[in-house]
Amino acid sequence: MKKFLFLLTALAAVSSAQAQKLVIKGSDTLGAKLVPTLAEEYKAKNPGVSFEIAAEGSTTGLTAIIDSTAQIGMSSRRAKPTEVSAAQAKGVNLKATIVAFDGIGVIVNGANGVKGLTKRQVEQIFAGDITDWSAVGGSPGKISIYTRNTASGTYSDFKTLAMNARDYAGSSQKMAGNEQIASEVSKNPNGIGYVGLAYINDSGVKALAIDGLLPTKDGVRAGTYPYSRPTFYYTNGEPTGEAAKFLAYTISAAGQAIADRVGFATLK
Repeated sequence: MKKFLFLLTALAAVSSAQAQKLVIKGSDTLGAKLVPTLAEEYKAKNPGVSFEIAAEGSTTGLTAIIDSTAQIGMSSRRAKPTEVSAAQAKGVNLKATIVAFDGIGVIVNGANGVKGLTKRQVEQIFAGDITDWSAVGGSPGKISIYTRNTASGTYSDFKTLAMNARDYAGSSQKMAGNEQIASEVSKNPNGIGYVGLAYINDSGVKALAIDGLLPTKDGVRAGTYPYSRPTFYYTNGEPTGEAAKFLAYTISAAGQAIADRVGFATLK
């Protein structure tokens, strides 16, 4: 009898441990720096909680909520109508919560003499209409374009915000994340790409002014910087349990202080 009770206790402990695991999937913009930092601070205050974080693009985060393989889906874009329909077909209610604001900075190699572009020039460069830096006041050289991959919310948002929904140039090179784009641009004197605010000051790159406006936290929060956007946690309806607690922590004063520290514009 004692052995049976011990077994039940052990099983209950395992079940409890499993209940404390929080699975978060989606956006690299949120999942590369911000959410892991939040998770570490949260675990320090809640040592019984473990995290599984996969930052492979906003599309994967929304899919994970639709398929019930994560409690929180990170996204740097709003859910598409097709995703909302797919969720409804499975009885899932995609609920979005804004957790911070971000700006998409257009970056070039630090040695590039160009300091700013117009919104029209940005569109023309990334769509492939302008192919040489001399056309926008730079030294002659073929422009190398770096973009995110198609699973990325930033990939979609930049098309909407900066390119009038046009397709990227066929010569553009797709990267897995912000860090990879910054790294490639830092090594290529003719490179250009786009990254979140948290990466605009990476070594070897510089952010360009767009119509005279640099990407700043104040400009992003106010929406005056042209490539500003909210970032989201998606859940299946109102979150519960540890997911609800972690979301509350993210938008709390302590969580927003972390968001500010890693390079996001806070909610207030």
